[in-house]
Amino acid sequence: MSNENLPTSGNEVPLEYKIIEGWVTPGSSVLDLGCGNGELLAFLLNKKQVRPQGIDIDESAICKCVEKGLSVFHQDIDTGLSEYPDGSFDFVILNHSFQQVKKPKYVLNEGLRVGGKVIVSFPNFVHYSSRFQIFFRGKVPVTPALPYSWYDTPNVHFLSISDFIEFCNKRGIRIENSAAISGNHCVRFRPNFFAETGFFMLRK
Repeated sequence: MSNENLPTSGNEVPLEYKIIEGWVTPGSSVLDLGCGNGELLAFLLNKKQVRPQGIDIDESAICKCVEKGLSVFHQDIDTGLSEYPDGSFDFVILNHSFQQVKKPKYVLNEGLRVGGKVIVSFPNFVHYSSRFQIFFRGKVPVTPALPYSWYDTPNVHFLSISDFIEFCNKRGIRIENSAAISGNHCVRFRPNFFAETGFFMLRK
């Protein structure tokens, strides 16, 4: 789940990681929900000396995290975070895992409960390339941000940047910061159309 196909070792650091790095304060406690193989947590540990902890349901991904010296628990985040009291972490991260959970409202509420701030990123399903593929080809789109075919995608919910902003506004969730990217470039003009990925930093 999450960021397992965004390696940092031996490659240029993805812009996604740089955005999250810019929002996370040095030495803060961080819980990564759907941490994958731990690349993001390891990156933040190295760059910001955070106190990292992860949760993932994939046992093979957890083994990779352990190899990196990370503290990661095997758990389905759809079941909640009842073992953590309110305000247990400075930051909770859902990096490319929000659209994969079955109960996004519940998971986000739990993240806001245990974390001072929640960072969410997800692929923008209405990026113009996706729209064109649906309109001209009549097929479910496959793009760099959505690399899966319809039959093997881990994505459960399909949302846009505008959808998420509306979702937060209706629930009184404060958006403290946001960013949008396409490839390795920030998108500022009409991100709901031109951006492949949206990033949001939230708090109650």
